[in-house]
Amino acid sequence: MTIRPLGDKIVIKVIEDAEQTSGGIFIPDSAKEKSQKGEVIAVGAGKVNEKGDREPMDVKVGEVVLFAKYAGTDVKVADETLKIMSVSDVLGVIEK
Repeated sequence: MTIRPLGDKIVIKVIEDAEQTSGGIFIPDSAKEKSQKGEVIAVGAGKVNEKGDREPMDVKVGEVVLFAKYAGTDVKVADETLKIMSVSDVLGVIEK
């Protein structure tokens, strides 16, 4: 099953941070902060402006982005947790 986001929404696969520190200590789930980094796996067509034109999206499928801490809605699809959020919740694109 796939999700096709509408309008200015995007679907993100959250990238979890390492569960172990560089010194070898494992971090329990209760002490970890939620990751704010993810890979864009689907992009909507864009928001329709007041003139009726579609505005282009700022992100593309495959890009890794940083998003706001409490952004989006978690959705479980085929044993995988995804986030659906507005493109305005994206803070930036991580470029390699």
